[in-house]
Amino acid sequence: MSRSLLLRAPGRYLVTEAEPPAPGPGEALVRVAASGICGSDRELYDGTRPEPFRSYPIVPGHEWSGTVAAVGEGVDPGLAGAPVTGEGFRNCQVCDRCRDGDTNLCSAGYDETGFTRPGAFAEHLLLPARLLHRLSPGADLAAAALLEPAAVAAAAVLRAGVLPGERVAVVGAGTLGVLTVQLLAALSPAELVAFDPRPSRASLATDSGATALVPPASYSAGVDSARFDAVIETAGVPSSAADAVRLARRGGRVVLTGIPGTEPAGISPLAVVGGQLTVSGVFGASSRAWAHAVRAFNAGLLALRPLVTHELGLTEFSRALELLAEPATGKILLRP
Repeated sequence: MSRSLLLRAPGRYLVTEAEPPAPGPGEALVRVAASGICGSDRELYDGTRPEPFRSYPIVPGHEWSGTVAAVGEGVDPGLAGAPVTGEGFRNCQVCDRCRDGDTNLCSAGYDETGFTRPGAFAEHLLLPARLLHRLSPGADLAAAALLEPAAVAAAAVLRAGVLPGERVAVVGAGTLGVLTVQLLAALSPAELVAFDPRPSRASLATDSGATALVPPASYSAGVDSARFDAVIETAGVPSSAADAVRLARRGGRVVLTGIPGTEPAGISPLAVVGGQLTVSGVFGASSRAWAHAVRAFNAGLLALRPLVTHELGLTEFSRALELLAEPATGKILLRP
């Protein structure tokens, strides 16, 4: 039997048992080692996630790692037993966006593991084998559960196009922000500053490669402060996009990843046009960004385990939601 955490409707869940599904043609069955909880899972539980991006009943869980337990027809039998993680977006592979490499923007419509398809808050996960990414033998699977946010960070870093010696800022030093800092540090920037109001994030940010962690309240909007060649926003709070734009030098580049839950402060067109800024966004991660993050992890360039603060069982989901609201909480893992 295989256990799953089924969210029947907002605020209503139970742990169920059933036989593990058999993989069909092109599919793989993964025994889940760990699954991370993030703010979007809390939105799913609260019922605040926008309707096009969720479905009920649903088994949540889009950040995960595990070991391939079985494969279906047409899948390399050598994949069985391999440590893996995998992409969440179920892309069609044939539309213009997919053919351009933007598999996260598939024109077939939004369809993602843990939101519209059964996710990894379960002992087993069934998905197309083409979405899997192999991990190095002996990989820390608890750490590897963070490769989904690492792939989003990789998408932002790739879009920012940072070159060695540039001055870079990251707005937000949560899980996504720290992962972004780690990937940027590997590019040898001259300056890499993280902006976050929580002093408790300072050591994690600097250990990850930031030259400093600065509270946004101490930031001055003067000309000297707008000195960064590239700014990546990861906080997703109402003021963070506008803060990111203010930090960029004239002619600089800004990448936004966060979606505030409340009405955000507006970005000044004068700042964008007058400063000739390039402002772009990142939604999830393409296959290219996933491959980049997994390569960095397999090469030892990502330290993911220090971001984990709690590991709980499926039946402790209520406790996990409580911990998620505490400022000192880092990444929470469910261990089926």
